[in-house]
This record gives sequence, C-alpha cells and structure tokens, in this order.
Amino acid sequence: MEEKREPVSQEQEAVNAKAQRLLEEKEAESRTRNYTGSLGKILTVLLCLWAGFQLYFTTVGAISAIDLRAFHCIFLLSFTFLLYPTYKKERRTRKAPPVWDILLILLTICTFGYLVLNYTRIAQGGGRLTDFELLIAGGALLLAFEAARRASGNLAVLALIFLAYNWFGKFIPGRMGHNGFTLKRVLSTQFWGTQGILGTGIGVSATYIFLFVVFGAFLKYSGFSKFINDFSLTLVGQTPGGPAKVAVLASALMGMINGSAIANVATTGTITIPLMKQTGYKKEFAGAVEAVASAGGQFCPPIMGAVGFVMAEFLGMSYTAVMLAAIVPALLYYLGLLFAVHFEAKRLGLSGLSKENIPNAIKVLKEQGHLVIPLVVLIGLMAMGYTPLYAAVIAIFATVAASWLRKDTRMTWDKVVAATVEGAKGAISVGVCCVIIGVIIGTVTLTSLGLNMGYLILSIVDNSSIYLTGFLVMIMSTILGMGVPGVAAYVIVQAVAVPVLIKVGVLDISAHLFCLIYACLSNITPPVAMSSYVASGIAGSDQTKTGLLSVRLGLIGFLIPFFFLDNPILLIGVDTSATLAGTLWAVFTACVGTVALVGGLEGWFLRRAAWLERLVLVGVAPLMLYPGHLTDVVGFGVLTIVVLFQYFTRRPAAPTIETA
Repeated sequence: MEEKREPVSQEQEAVNAKAQRLLEEKEAESRTRNYTGSLGKILTVLLCLWAGFQLYFTTVGAISAIDLRAFHCIFLLSFTFLLYPTYKKERRTRKAPPVWDILLILLTICTFGYLVLNYTRIAQGGGRLTDFELLIAGGALLLAFEAARRASGNLAVLALIFLAYNWFGKFIPGRMGHNGFTLKRVLSTQFWGTQGILGTGIGVSATYIFLFVVFGAFLKYSGFSKFINDFSLTLVGQTPGGPAKVAVLASALMGMINGSAIANVATTGTITIPLMKQTGYKKEFAGAVEAVASAGGQFCPPIMGAVGFVMAEFLGMSYTAVMLAAIVPALLYYLGLLFAVHFEAKRLGLSGLSKENIPNAIKVLKEQGHLVIPLVVLIGLMAMGYTPLYAAVIAIFATVAASWLRKDTRMTWDKVVAATVEGAKGAISVGVCCVIIGVIIGTVTLTSLGLNMGYLILSIVDNSSIYLTGFLVMIMSTILGMGVPGVAAYVIVQAVAVPVLIKVGVLDISAHLFCLIYACLSNITPPVAMSSYVASGIAGSDQTKTGLLSVRLGLIGFLIPFFFLDNPILLIGVDTSATLAGTLWAVFTACVGTVALVGGLEGWFLRRAAWLERLVLVGVAPLMLYPGHLTDVVGFGVLTIVVLFQYFTRRPAAPTIETA
C-alpha cells in the first residue's frame, strides 16, 4: 500500500503543511510557543505535575469543588500566558517568556490564591466584600479575558458582549431589557459566586474535559488511531467508495474520543481526504465528508467527546441513560453519511480499493486488537456503577498496560510523558473557553437573560407550537455554538435554549440532546463552519461549496432532533410507554427514511434517480422518520412504488473505476 502512494508523496507533504497552517488559524493548540533549553524541560515537568494533580484530586483526593476549580484556573491561565503568544506575529521559538507574561502569571496566582485562602471566610460572612476583594475580582476577570483573547478570540468577544449587557441592558426596551446592575454586584457574581467564572463551565473543564482529553492523547500514542484506520479498511475498504467510508468510520470513532471536530479533521483528514480524491471523489465532496464525520463524533456513544458526562450532570441522571438516548440519533446520522458516500460512488462509477491495498483483518486484530482494551475497561467500569471520572483514570492506566502486550505498540516512558504533555496542552484552550463561558452563564443567571429570551420566543410563537419553537431554538443553538469547541458550545446553549424547550412541554433529556446536536453541527454550518473550512483547505476546494455540501451531507442530523421533540420513542429508554417492539419498529422505519432522504439528495437509489423520483424520495423521508402507524404505511407504500419502478427500468451498470 505504501508503494502505491509514493508518486503523491510530495503532494501529501503539501497537504499536511496546508492542514497545519489551517489548524494554526482555527485551533488554538497549534499556536503555542516553543521553549528551548532548560525552560522547555521545566515546562514538561510542570505539565506532568498538573496532570498528576488533576488525576489525583478528581478521583481519590479530598478537595472542595471551589478550591479544585480555583487551582484549575491557576494552572489554565498560567499555562495560557506561558504558551500562547501575546500577538499573532510574535516569535514562537524562544528561551524565556516576556516579562509581562511573567507578571500576568504572578497576578493569576495571587488573585485565585487569595480566593482559595478566603472563600470560606467570605461565604460564612454572608458574602460581604471589601473594596480590595472587589479589586481582586476585577483583576481575575481581566486575566480571564486576556487568556481567552489569546486562546479563543471569538469567544472572548462574545463574552465581552454578554458582560456589557449587565450594564447596558437597562437601555434595551421590552423583554430583553433589565433594570441594570452595579459594578459591585457584577464582580461579586462573576468571581465570588458559583455562577460566574468559577461556575459550571470550569467545573466541567476541571473534571471530565481534562481527563478525557488526556485519555485521548494516551490512546493516540498507543497506536489506537492507526488500528481504527486499518480496521476500517478491512471492513469497508473494498466496497464502492471504500476510502470515504473509512473516513466516516475512523473520524466517528476518533471524534467521539477527542471531542474536537476541528482537530479531528486536521489529523485524520490529512490521510482520508487525499485518499478520497485519489479514488475519484470531487475535492469538495471529500472535504465535506471528513468535516461531517468529525462533527458527529461529539454526540456519538459510547464516549460522546465527554459531552455526555456533562449532560448527565446537568440532568441528574446516569451517563448510561444519556448514552442510550444518543444511540439512535448517532446511528441515523452516520447511516445517512455512509449511504451518501455509497450513492455518490455508485453515481460516479467508483469501486473500492484493490485487495492488495487492504490489510488482512485477522492480522490487524492479532497485532493491534489489544488496543481496544482501554475502551472496554472504560465502558465496563461505568456499566458496573463506577463514576466516569474514576473509569477514565483507570482507562488511562489500562492504555499503558495494554500497549505493553505487544512490542510494536509498547508505550515507553518517553511516550507516556509525551502523551501526558500533549493531553495537558490540549486541555488548555478548551479549559480557557470554559472559564470565559462562566462570564456568559453568570450574565444569563444574574440578568435572567435565558428566561427573557425564552419569553421572547414564546411570545413570537404559540406556546403549544413545539416545532416552531424548536426551529427558533435550532437557529439560536447553531449561532451560539459557532466557533466554539463542542463541550463549551453545549454548556452555553443549554443555559439559554434548554429552558425554552422545556417551557413548551419537551422532556428534559430531549431538550438537552436537541441543543447538543445543533451546537455540534455548528461546526459545519456556514458562515462559521470551522470544520468544513479546515477540511476544504486540506482538499484544496472552495470553502463556500464545501460548507454548503457539508450541510447537505449532514442534513439528516439537522432533521432528526425534530422527530423526538414531542415523541421521544427514538431516544431509547426515555419513552417508558413504548414497548420494545414499538421502539425497534420506529428505529427501523427511521433508518429506511434516512436512506430514502439520502437517495433523493444524492440522486441515486437502485439507479440514477430522475428529478421527480428524487422529490418523491425526499418527501417519503419525513413520513418514515416520524413514529406513527399511518405515516409508516403511506411512506412504505410510496417507497415501494419508487423501488419497483427503478428496479424494472434499470440499465446495465456502467463499468466501475478500479482504485489502486
């Protein structure tokens, strides 16, 4: 297989370089400084110490929640000022940080350290604050904004708008306005309360996000990503459009672990996108497939990019229940994408990879199958009732242990350190996003913005109009999630949008999952379709065309949530009135509807579809997706007519293009 790729090695190098440049523009982790000499070694030690601190105090160590969050902020902000340049054109390689960054680190330690030492006293004293303590709060808020400006510029601007709303909202008429708040009230809420920068967002970062980002880094260094790619090749490599299907499977599996659609595109996309283009897919299509596959990993069980654990916390239910509820939406999403690439391959006359380029399945499982053990350990421990945090820590150690079962995958001490450092660095930008999200949530809580926005939406639509309300919430969720990592996007969206849906009668878990899916899909939604734009850069395609095509390929993801708003039978285990047979039938018809929708959009079913056939297939889809006996009967009847007509009017298949 390597010999076949030699002629395009220079092209591949150019693709990798372009992907790196795009990742530097879109993903904060790639813009960090590189320290030489002793400081580089000291930094490695400090990152490992931070990882050790997090692993210990999120499992067996005893520490209060507010202290854990404060210490986490100290680490996050200090490493941000140490690693992220002050301005874009700053020299990346250096021996020491600038003096002003050393001062910012010292201020970070002083402000959050003061909170750790005095929070209990202030809380017991009724929350009365001195002028000095208000000054501490103001300083911490400025430090948070500066860190966010460096690590996630767009979100810092959004948070600044929300912060300004605390004072300028009194000038807004109607429901979106308020009476205004004093500087003291705002600073008290944003820093000394549990609804601001030390609230839910940083709590999520200090626990789930950090551990699962580190876990993903360990899996990467153990060779798990190579195993996923090789195993996917053995499953679908020889089928029509095999390379595209490999991209779908590999990106789904890696995306659900690392939780970052952009990073997933920039890593797996450098392999899958050129391979799809080499097979015969158009460059816009290849980029869109990778972007859509990576975006869906964030709501794909069993790990869901750590978002599922956060949702379970918000809902106050077990993660198992959340994971079960997400199974069918994720299944339909990836089923639609797989059939999209299959129908496109059939339409273009493409075949899969030739047999000599497909790894032997038995050999892959024999040599790399042991790398699945950490995932089995993780899921098994959670099924036995252990917390996700405990299970994640054990799974990290299991990754190292499993890698030693074969010499080729063995994680040496250097690899363990490298994985720890990469995991800790990877958690910084998402963590800083969670810090600044605290400003947004604190504002929403203090000003009742979420309730006011909900009342505004409800005043536009009839209170009983679930679908129209859902449509407005979809738009709001997509906008709020643009340019923000998956977990962070969900935390923002649930604070504002979930109460609106619950108000019109949607079940709690349905409302949360509805907002989660659209927050994740904002990665492929123009005009800020970050995953699509990174993929288009790798593919060398037009950004706008790739973004629009991504929406078309992921259209089933935009439709699915509407079908479980008022009838959650598609969310397994949620609708207690549904029988097992009824649930399975609803899932089956939804799968059929998904395939019909994709066939209509791609212009192929049993053969190339005419425009009238395409319209009928698209029209059949909602009938099959909606759980109802009458709609099922009508949908199956119409679909049967289309299938029979296409079957009896088929022409001999065109010769397929063999892929070397």
